[in-house]
Amino acid sequence: MLDISEVDNVDDKSILTGLRANHFRHPLDLQATESLKQLPGLGLAIRTLLRPTVEHFFYLENIATSVLVGPDQLPDIYSLLVEACQILDIEQPQLYIKQHPIPNAYTFAMRGKQPFIVVHTALIELINAKELQSVIGHELGHLKCDHGVYLTLANLIALAASQLPLGPVLAQNLQSQIMEWVRCAEFTCDRAALLVSQDSRTVASVLMKLTGGSATLSPQLNLDAFLAQAQAYEDLSHDQLGLFLKQMRTQDLTHPVPVLRAKEVTQWHSTQDYQKLLQTRSINYNVEATGGWRNW
Repeated sequence: MLDISEVDNVDDKSILTGLRANHFRHPLDLQATESLKQLPGLGLAIRTLLRPTVEHFFYLENIATSVLVGPDQLPDIYSLLVEACQILDIEQPQLYIKQHPIPNAYTFAMRGKQPFIVVHTALIELINAKELQSVIGHELGHLKCDHGVYLTLANLIALAASQLPLGPVLAQNLQSQIMEWVRCAEFTCDRAALLVSQDSRTVASVLMKLTGGSATLSPQLNLDAFLAQAQAYEDLSHDQLGLFLKQMRTQDLTHPVPVLRAKEVTQWHSTQDYQKLLQTRSINYNVEATGGWRNW
């Protein structure tokens, strides 16, 4: 059972009034987004796959098979959403809880409709309330950065890429480019999770539990040992073979590998950019993003 009392009160956190996406957007996200916009066939894919009927199907499927969180339905979880939106200065989306054995959370944004976040029950069983709020913050990061269209396209293209009119070669290239963008976008949203939790170990703990946790094992996991794994992974980039194997291993993944995400968000936590975001509640300056984990 979630213990909401362990979550820091929103009054004890920095409320990031005026926060804009580029205040925390990861540089790889910026680069990948620009590359994606230049990709031939992207507009056609969006028009082909993101038709109103497809969008409505996802919306109806979700509302029919999940529980909508609100003041009168799972109010403790609803309060986590309200506080996270307040911190990130973002309009509140809907939040659904879906019965599912695989720990996961995702965001869906449709044109002209209120966006929504879905969290699987298996994920709630795996993490504590502070970690759940950081997960919500991660998903809000997608909305804050307007990732919705590309995320939806990424979800659909895995099912329908071969049906694109311009042929399988273009579809394969489009899928590869979108998957690269999705991986870059995840780094940005891990930063949003950190801005909500304002504790890098909370975000890293979620990644650790998603990697090798269970209801039985999670209390025994050692976060410092998990963070140390990232160094061994990083060391593989020191020779061409290791670098090649890493690229082959991750080119079709939707997320960077967890140890790297944990290390990246932990490092950003110690930067001046992050500290400035917390110290300046009314943000009116341009923050230069830092980081460079191209090799997942």
